[in-house]
Amino acid sequence: MTRGRLACEALTKAAFAPFGEVIEAEGAETRVINDGFALRRHALASVDPGPGGRAILSIFEATRRPSPIVIDMLERHPLASQAFFPLSDEDWLVVVASGVEAPDPLSLRCFRADGRQGVNYRAGVWHFPVLVLAERQDFLIADREGSGANLDERPVGPFEIAL
Repeated sequence: MTRGRLACEALTKAAFAPFGEVIEAEGAETRVINDGFALRRHALASVDPGPGGRAILSIFEATRRPSPIVIDMLERHPLASQAFFPLSDEDWLVVVASGVEAPDPLSLRCFRADGRQGVNYRAGVWHFPVLVLAERQDFLIADREGSGANLDERPVGPFEIAL
C-alpha cells in the first residue's frame, strides 16, 4: 500500500490553536510568589474534565517507535481535554487532524515540539498517541477519570512522517 508523506512544522500557538493550547512558559503571565523565591507561569492551559469527570495527573513513559514512523490511526477523547508536557528537554511530535465523527485525512498535521513545550488537546480533537524522538521520554499528563466513553479510535492513511 502506498503511504502518504506528512511533513512536520514547528509547534506554535497560532498554528495549533484549532486543536487546543500550546503549553509553554514563554509569553505567559508571570507572578512573583513565595517571597520572591519563585516565579509562577500562570494559567498555561485550561483543563476540562468534562461532565461527571475529575482532573487527574499521570506520568506516561513513552518509547520511540520504529522508523519510519507510520500514522495509521487517530484517537480522540470526546468528553474531556488531555494535556501532555515533557519532563525532559527533548523534541517530540504532535499529530492532529480536524473532523467530527471521523478524522479528515486531508487536515492531518504534524508539529515538532521542543522539550519546553506541551500541548492541551481540546475535547474531541483527533490525535495520534504520543510520539517521541528520543529512545525514551516521560510526560506529565493531565486528563480525565470518570464514567462515560472517553476514547474513540479510527483508522487513517497510512501516512509516513517525513523528518
